[in-house]
Amino acid sequence: MVHTLSQPDDTPAPPATPEAPTAVAPAESQVRRYYELVDAGDVPALVALFTPDARYHRPGYPPMVGHAALEHFYRDQRVIRAGTHTLATVVTTGDEVAVHGLFRGVLHDGGEVELRFADFFRMTPQGRIAARDTFFHVPAV
Repeated sequence: MVHTLSQPDDTPAPPATPEAPTAVAPAESQVRRYYELVDAGDVPALVALFTPDARYHRPGYPPMVGHAALEHFYRDQRVIRAGTHTLATVVTTGDEVAVHGLFRGVLHDGGEVELRFADFFRMTPQGRIAARDTFFHVPAV
């Protein structure tokens, strides 16, 4: 039996099909939902995204632990009246989600604010937020 090698086919390759959008990881989806709820001012729904013993560290505030502390912060302590978070980068690795973005809004005293921020979330296997650390891009040292 004789085998012959065929010459390369000059027929053009079929056009590449566009890649399907990458599915968003459940942890990332929950974090994105968190920002939507903050911007909408829906305190009960955003607090429900956290575990009952969740810890939140934010510059200028003592660590907040648990639903009651989170609700108190969002209802009574947060200096922001309203605003919008624009997420520039979201990176998910295992149970951690890192976010970099820009916040634009209005303070309770009427002042306007625009600042870059970074947030780091630790998620539970059930998709709830167990911890959050916030950092702001402002002159400090």
